[in-house]
Formats: sequence, structure tokens, C-alpha cells
Amino acid sequence: MYLFNTLTKKIEKFTPLNPPTVTFYTCGPTVYDYTHIGHMRTYINNDLLKRTLTYLDFKVNHVMNITDVGHLTGDDDTGEDKLEKGAKKAKKTVWEIAAFFTDYFFKTIDALNIIRPKTVCAATKHINEMIEMIKKLEQKGFTYKTKDAVYFDVSKFKNYGQLSGQSLDAKIKKAREEVYIDPEKKHPADFALWFFRKGRFTNHTMHWNSPWGDGFPGWHIECSAMSTKYLGQPIDIHAGGIDHIPVHHENEIAQSEAANGKPFVRFWFHNNFLMVDGQKMSKSLGNFYTIDDLKKNNIEPLAIRYLFLQTHYQQIANFTWQAAQSAQNSYNNLKKIVLDLLSYNSYKSYKSYKSYKSAFVKSISDNLQIPNALVLLWQVVKDQTLAPQEKLSLIFNFDQVFGLKLNRIQPLTIPQEIINLAEERKKYRLKKNFKKADELRKKIEDLGYSIKDLTNNDYQISQ
Repeated sequence: MYLFNTLTKKIEKFTPLNPPTVTFYTCGPTVYDYTHIGHMRTYINNDLLKRTLTYLDFKVNHVMNITDVGHLTGDDDTGEDKLEKGAKKAKKTVWEIAAFFTDYFFKTIDALNIIRPKTVCAATKHINEMIEMIKKLEQKGFTYKTKDAVYFDVSKFKNYGQLSGQSLDAKIKKAREEVYIDPEKKHPADFALWFFRKGRFTNHTMHWNSPWGDGFPGWHIECSAMSTKYLGQPIDIHAGGIDHIPVHHENEIAQSEAANGKPFVRFWFHNNFLMVDGQKMSKSLGNFYTIDDLKKNNIEPLAIRYLFLQTHYQQIANFTWQAAQSAQNSYNNLKKIVLDLLSYNSYKSYKSYKSYKSAFVKSISDNLQIPNALVLLWQVVKDQTLAPQEKLSLIFNFDQVFGLKLNRIQPLTIPQEIINLAEERKKYRLKKNFKKADELRKKIEDLGYSIKDLTNNDYQISQ
């Protein structure tokens, strides 16, 4: 298995620390608003990686967080808490908002046939773990306090910027050009580990006691604390969107390695952005689409999954309704092909399909070349030398990675009466009594079915 590692900026051979187990951490949603198609692409790509690892006989220990506190509208500690903002907008409590949008997130990923993580951990359930990690950072001299918060001092961590490729000076200069609230911060790139419930956060609903006073955690500390608890350190693979690289994931590395004194993550897996009609997705442009919007436009969730299979995870993808409809048509066609293959009565196999399986393994193992693997699927479908059951076997095998639920398509149930007529017709055809055979064909058609003659005197019945 070869993967592009954001940390080293190159494709490397992947081997877990403790084979066959792979420790896999994915950044989960901030549950203050609806899961949209941009999120869908990220979680589908994470799922494709997980399914590929499983297909290649690894055992994936998958952990994902749910951010239900501490994520401000600005990733640089500016703005208000996203949960508080969502609660005001909906006129509900932050707890109600978190519960509602967590449920919506899981409803979305279930519809997309994304395998749920082994462990799902909510930030609000792991405050003690975060406090303990902040205490370790404090003891090691990586923190300082202002009137607003406890901060991580990025100048104390010598490798800060290694993931994004920016030097510390460049990152501090960039951060200085942005608006930030606390004038007591030593460096603009320093990030909050614990906010105090005072000043702009005096009325913050979610708050806990800590050694530094009443308050709540910053966004970044949760992933470090929870991933360490459930997976240890280092983690084999950490996944997320490309937008997390310069701030969130950079900060995760700094605080985790500073606290525990060893590498945080071995492989960083990031998928690129999703554009909508060639533009950035935003509510103001009206191109912010949820799974319910797709259904209203007669697009199945699994058709969107099919659409995202067509673009490599490192490339920018573009969503259009035309592309979505094309994906739906292709998915419908694929389901019909599976149904047709399931309806074959009998066959004799003359060709091995090992070469197709080898080509499939090669594609998915080569930095997750899923689009190439999808092309291979259609080559299987069109290969006239493959017997029906061989095609089905390959399609179902490949779908362990694609996740399109092709093996759950129900075959057409042919009544015994029709099968008896077809078998009788076959006997007449073997005797070359084509007049009687045609009469039986007509009788079958009058009953609402059609029959197609195949090679080797086999036949196919459809409705």
C-alpha cells in the first residue's frame, strides 16, 4: 500500500507500526449546522481509505471526534463559539443543537454507506483528558496565561510549521495580518488551550472547572487528548480536509509532541476541496447542499458516492447538478446490469478473472487510485469473455471498496410457472422445433416476461 503523506510531501509505502492493526483517526464534524456535500466528500474519501485497508487485510482501529464545544468561527481563536452561534440562530440550547446535528451527521453518513468508526468521542465527554494534557504542557513550559485564556507558545516548539511547510516566522507574519482578539498573546500564531469564562465568553453556556479557572477548552486540544486516549501515540494515519493543514493539524502536532515527547502521526491523509459550479460553497451563494437537497432533486445518496469515486482525493472536485444526474444515470445502469446478471439461469465458465483482481489491487494500492478502479469495473461489465457469475463476483468484490451496496440489489424473482415454460421451450429448441418454441415464447411474453437466448443453449429471463 502506497499513500501520499502530507508530512513528507511524497508518496510512501505504508506499513503500520503494529501490523495488521492500523490506528486511524479522522477529524469529525463540528455539530452546529447541517452536514453538506463538502463534508460528504471528505468522509467518503476517509471511508474509501478505510475500506481499502480492510480489503488489503489490515485491521482498522478507527476513532473519530465530535466537536460539540470550543470551535470558534475563526480557526485562529477569533469570533464566537460555533455551537453558541448555532443555538442562537435556532433558538435552542447548545446541547439540543449538538444532539440534533450529531444525529443529522450520522443520518447522512449512513445514507452514504460510510462505515461508522469503531469509537466516536464527543469533546464534552473528554474534558478531563484535555485538562490533563494541558497540565502536562504547562509543566513542560509550553504554555502561558493571559486574562482571556491559557495559550500554547508556538515559539517553544521548534518544529512548528512542518506539516504546512511554512516557517514559524512566515506563519507568525501571516497570523499577524489577520484579526485576533487577545492583545496579550505573545505571538499571533499562539493558540488557546483553555478559554476563561469572562470577557467575551462571560455567558458561555458550556463551561467546566479547571486548575486555571472556570471555562472551556480550545478546539485543537480535543483531537490530541482523545486520539491519545484511544489510539496512543504515534498514530498510523490521521485524516482530514486540506483546509485543516495550516492551523488545526499544525496545532495538533505541536501540542501532542510537546506533551508526549514523541511523533504524533506517521501518515497524514488530506483530501482536496469540493467546488460547486466552479465556486466555493457558501450559504450566501445558495450552493450549500445537504442530503435532503439531493433527495429533493431525485439524486440518491449512493449516486453522490458514485460521483465522488470519479475524482482522485488529492484533486479538487466540482459538483454540478448535471454531473449529479449523470452519476445517478450511471449508478442506475450499474444496478440494472447487476440485476440482469442475477437473472441468468445457468452458465459455464471458461475464463479466469484473476487478472482483473490483480489490476484492482494495484489501482487501490497506488495512493488510492479509485477513479482507475472504477474504470476497471466498467471493463469487467463490458468483457464478453467473462461468464455472468464471474462478472458478479468481481463486481461484488470491488464493491467492498466502492461501497455502492451492489450486493444488496434484489434479484428478479421469476415465478416457477415461467421457469417451467422456459425449460420446456429450451427442450423444443434443442429438438429444433422452433415453431413450438416460438409459441412458448409468446406465452411467456403474454405473462409479462421476456426471454433472451444465449450461447450454449442458455437463456435469460427479464420482466
